[in-house]
Amino acid sequence: MEYVTAASPAPVPLPRSESAPAASTGGRRSLAAALLLGALGAAVVLLASGRTWAEGAAAVPGGAFPLAVEGQDVTGAPAALAVVGLAALVAVFAVRRAGRLLVAGLLALSGAGAAVTALLGASGGTALDEKAAKMTGDAAATAGSLTHTAWPYATAVGGLLILVAGLLALWCGRRWPSMSGRYERDGSPRTRKAPAAPDPDRPEDLWKALDRGEDPTRDV
Repeated sequence: MEYVTAASPAPVPLPRSESAPAASTGGRRSLAAALLLGALGAAVVLLASGRTWAEGAAAVPGGAFPLAVEGQDVTGAPAALAVVGLAALVAVFAVRRAGRLLVAGLLALSGAGAAVTALLGASGGTALDEKAAKMTGDAAATAGSLTHTAWPYATAVGGLLILVAGLLALWCGRRWPSMSGRYERDGSPRTRKAPAAPDPDRPEDLWKALDRGEDPTRDV
């Protein structure tokens, strides 16, 4: 009697999970966005801090002396915090886990601090009064006819861009790549591979052995 065995069903390939590619794509996008926003924000802060923030005039005998102050004269905090933010933006890729969270938090705080200090110094009145007292030689002199520019608010916008970059690093930084550890050297000594024995049939090998101070005939 012949028995007919049923053919086993062919294995059905399982569908690939799409979550990993999607997560990788999302990580790259957030990384590019954070880099762009952080670098652009720092550049805006550094540029706007060197521009004129406020103008005025000091009363002197025979008329008025025009005055103008730049952002660096009003407050140096936004520019300094922008430099700190740039350093933190680079350091995000050099650390991992908890260290990355700390650096991302520093990046966000740098942006927030730059924006707040720029808005607080937008009027430039104190810096103008100090300049008026210096120019007139009268400690009680003040500046009048104050006018303000848009550069302090541009500085604040740059700080907000750095803040957004820090928030992206806090939210998405765990999916970002970090510096590879394969290039980091440990403290263990490296073993050198012993040179191969020279081939007596290859004159160039014999000459190389002689250059190294070896006896090419020791293994012959």
